[in-house]
Amino acid sequence: MKYYIGVDGGGTKTAYALFDENKNLVETVKGPGSNHENYEGGFDQAAKIIWAGINSLLMESGKTLDDISFTLMGLAGIDHQFQHDEMVKRLSGFGLKNFEIYNDGFIVVKAGSTGKAAIGYNAGTGTCCNAIDDDGKMLQLAGLGEFSGDEGNGHWIAMMTYKAIYDEVYLGLQKTSMTKMFYDEYSIKTREEFLSKVSEFESENPDPFIMRLIDFFFDAANSGDEKALSIVNEMAERGSDYIAAHAKQLNFTSDEIEVVLSGSIHTKLPSDVYINQLKEKSMLKSGRKMKFIKLSVPPVTGCINWIFQQYV
Repeated sequence: MKYYIGVDGGGTKTAYALFDENKNLVETVKGPGSNHENYEGGFDQAAKIIWAGINSLLMESGKTLDDISFTLMGLAGIDHQFQHDEMVKRLSGFGLKNFEIYNDGFIVVKAGSTGKAAIGYNAGTGTCCNAIDDDGKMLQLAGLGEFSGDEGNGHWIAMMTYKAIYDEVYLGLQKTSMTKMFYDEYSIKTREEFLSKVSEFESENPDPFIMRLIDFFFDAANSGDEKALSIVNEMAERGSDYIAAHAKQLNFTSDEIEVVLSGSIHTKLPSDVYINQLKEKSMLKSGRKMKFIKLSVPPVTGCINWIFQQYV
């Protein structure tokens, strides 16, 4: 029996999965995030985390490294060839053999699509748009934060929500129902109290605050709030720019291009008011028919699909 390992390495957690030659899931474990950009120790520290995770997976399954025929990893922070080479060098030094590393956005394409070619658009902690075409050519757009445009991720939505309220309260600009939601939630009495809440973005644990702002935003958008809908339009414009660029620059031979949507903004929140615009704008800008698929399986599944498509 042959066995294969898939690794989905994100910024906050890493998933490891062991499959047999029949694509049956044998064992899974989870570990800390493995993005080298998040650690002072950089590649060295990230590689140690990944190596420890692989060994934990082997120990839990009762297997050894000699039982593994191939390992495929999708790792956040592997955006350039030199980053790929640095990680390969370190993992090879630990004794790992027969493996390949890609950016984690590409395994989303393989996890959610029905064939070998598709576009994947992730909106969660960050935004990233990756594609693999019918020739096997890969292209990554976005993923550089504000340098490549980060519209549509959770932190951006939260900041835009806060800014919309600020613009109403301090500048007398467009009114929005998000203001009342915020004031009621945090028992705000004065605009100075509202202003002081900006410090929550830099607190030790900003996630609960950010999540509430995102909730306010989608509640407002789904109720027809004009300011929230203008932010929705901005998100859809940028996202459709990425998707259309992939469709134009790569070779997709089918009549309908599959677009896999992943990340919490796309899959866990009431975001259809935005996704519907994203679909329309993407097809209009590209001039192509598209089938949008919300990812419903763990991204690490894409590692295994990829192994069986290309490496077995």
